[in-house]
Amino acid sequence: MAHKKDNRPAFVKRDSSVAGKEYAQLLGALKDRFRKSQIKAAVKVNTTMLEFYWEMGREVARLYEKAKYGSAFFDCLSLDLKREFPGQTGFSAANIRYAYRWYTFYNQWNINRQQVVDDLHSDEMGNLQRLVEDFKSDDMENRHQVGDDFEMPTDFGLIPWGQHIDIFTKSKSVEEALFYIEETIKNSWSRPELNAEMDDDLYGKHGKAITNFDEKLPTPYSGLAKEILKSPYDFGFIDKKIVNERQLEDELANNITRFLLELGQGFAYVGRQMELKMPGGQTFIPDMVFYHTRLKLYIVVELKVTPFIPEYAGKLNFYVSALDELLKQDDDNPTIGLLICKSKDNTVVEWSFRGMNRPLGVAEYKLGMTKKAAEMLPSESELQRIIDTYDASTEK
Repeated sequence: MAHKKDNRPAFVKRDSSVAGKEYAQLLGALKDRFRKSQIKAAVKVNTTMLEFYWEMGREVARLYEKAKYGSAFFDCLSLDLKREFPGQTGFSAANIRYAYRWYTFYNQWNINRQQVVDDLHSDEMGNLQRLVEDFKSDDMENRHQVGDDFEMPTDFGLIPWGQHIDIFTKSKSVEEALFYIEETIKNSWSRPELNAEMDDDLYGKHGKAITNFDEKLPTPYSGLAKEILKSPYDFGFIDKKIVNERQLEDELANNITRFLLELGQGFAYVGRQMELKMPGGQTFIPDMVFYHTRLKLYIVVELKVTPFIPEYAGKLNFYVSALDELLKQDDDNPTIGLLICKSKDNTVVEWSFRGMNRPLGVAEYKLGMTKKAAEMLPSESELQRIIDTYDASTEK
């Protein structure tokens, strides 16, 4: 007689014999693999939905502009789609309009880019004038026909629809939008984080520090190094009055997590006030030292609460040389110097870099309540609600 399986309820106990390094490795590998499969599934679903919105925007653009429909077109299309697919989201008139604007925003850039390429391959002198007129043209129908087969870029599927809406509606150019798409993917920004960076104009600051990297670093490494710097740096998290460099350095060190976030991805804090003793008895102390994990280089940071003057460049050049000699390993890239000051005259900075043999950069900083910091505070209505709640509780 076959043994009958016992299906009665019972607690499952962990067997202490099931343990060890191999078991832990198996468990860890399965956890990691499952998380990756969840991410892949989410990306696949998101990509499929975005591809539909892209194609919907393309088809709407073809008909809407050709037939010269009015705004009622989106309402009618929304009603008909909702009737055909009851309970499905994404068919509101507003969302259909977003899909249309999303496609045309990037497709227009694709058309203009192709026109530039075509004109550059022509020997006719009149092309430049014709190109200018083409950018001013209101004949959208013909221009859309040029880009009818423009497909959604693959990386777009890595970003949720809501963030795409924020990016293309707030960006002043496709170049700016593509910058925020790249940064969102690279940094895994949530929607609030993306909007905080856009409101703080990260695109406008990115790569805006004055450097001599083009002359002192090889291509394309020089471009990568410039991209990790920005200007101005936002020190709005400092709520004290700053009158000297030591105070500024102390506040940045005390708020090192906030400072690292402001510096950007890849920066690792090495230390501050690292005393450099020379054989002759002289002592030098650079303000702060960082290491960039992606570019594999040291960054020495000097802080000044005054406008830039040429003497600052010489001292920074010396510190970069010192780090290259004493800290840089064989597999590290050349150290760079970054001076963050109250303000700068670009011409003075550029002239000061002449004759310097090390890669240097100069950026500005700003203090005070920034828009990003202000958004973290409660609104007037929220403060009033807190006060009313407190008053009500004290009356009981």
